[in-house]
Formats: sequence, structure tokens, C-alpha cells
Amino acid sequence: MARVLVIDDEPAIRRLLRNTLTRAGYDVVEAGNARDALQQRATTHPDAMLLDLGLPDRDGLSLIPLLRDRSDAVVLVVSARDAVEEKVSALDLGADDYVTKPFDSEELLARLRVALRHRAAGAAAPREIRRGDLAIDLDRREVRRGDAEVHLTRKEYDVLAELARHLGKVVTHQRVLAAAWGGDEDARIEYLRIVIRNLRQKLEAPGEVGSVIANELGVGYRLRGDG
Repeated sequence: MARVLVIDDEPAIRRLLRNTLTRAGYDVVEAGNARDALQQRATTHPDAMLLDLGLPDRDGLSLIPLLRDRSDAVVLVVSARDAVEEKVSALDLGADDYVTKPFDSEELLARLRVALRHRAAGAAAPREIRRGDLAIDLDRREVRRGDAEVHLTRKEYDVLAELARHLGKVVTHQRVLAAAWGGDEDARIEYLRIVIRNLRQKLEAPGEVGSVIANELGVGYRLRGDG
């Protein structure tokens, strides 16, 4: 049974999350502020932490690196803050995903399951990443759908590989650009959008845009882990 630490200063939200998580089979512990969150993390060793950013004693963004210190637990931000800058900052600071309040309970559970599966794969990333019939071989730089090879340009492969390394997690535009374009200062998000469009044409069925590569508006992209 995976243990989840819920960090939120609102008792009603903690109660809702506790009920949702308990019904889904998780063991739940709670904290109403940053101080208690750090203590609970140290004593209960959770597998995942659901973090609200609006805590009374410390901004949640500054808490993310402290929660991640010497811990491989999943950090899933659950916050009413919906500004793109907040989401990008949280992900760049080490959060695994970001869910905006009000949230759909089933979507939150799905994202939590994906993040926990990724964690369970171990610290060493697998060299072949599979999503349904899609296989990405990071050693051979080869992509296949079923028995057929998918021919990608160098940039298309580099972008897909970066998303695959973080299967099911949002990867910010900046991280994808850095992985695929390196230190090229001329790289632009517009170039990334073109590559993503080409990947979708090669990997997604007609009329199913976003079924493989999801767009997190203004933040980045996510290779869906539910294929």
C-alpha cells in the first residue's frame, strides 16, 4: 500500500483528498503547514506528496526542494494557482506534476498512479520505454509502433526521447528545448511546436490530436502514460 502525504492548510480539502485516496487504496497522512510537512516526510517516509502552494508558514514553491531533499517520493502540486509561471516554477523546482484546483478526483488519481509507476521503475531510467504499442529504444535511437519502425528526424527523436524519459510527467518547454537544441540561443518555442506537430502526425491517429502527446497550455508537453 503506497503512502501519500497530503499537505494543505484547508481541513475540507484534506478531508476530500483523504477520502478520495483512501477509497483508492492509499494510506494517507496529513500536514496543515510546511513545518509539519517536513516532519511528516521525515517520520512517515511517504511514497508521494500532494502539495498545496498556499501554506500559512511558507510558500509551497520554496518547500519543493526541501521535500525532494534525500527523498525519491513523488511530488504532485495541487493548487488553486493557475498562472503559467507558477506551474513552470513548480516543475523546474522538482515537482512531478501540477493539478489545478478545483480538480477532478479521477484525473488526480490517474496522474498519481502514473507518477508512482515512473518512480517504481527505479532511479536508473529504462533504456527502452514502452507506451502501448509505442517503443522508444534510447540506446539504438529507434522508435517503433508494433513491428513497424517510425522514421523521425534528429530533432523529432530528441524531443520524443526527452518526453519519454519523463513518461506521464509534464516537461516544460525550457527543458525540452535544452535537451533537443542544447545551448542554441536561437531555439524558440515556435520550433518546438513544429516538431511536436510533426510527431503527432507520425504517432497519433487522424482526429486524435493529444492522444499520445498532451499539451499543458503555456507550460510544456507530456507523453501520456496511459496508452
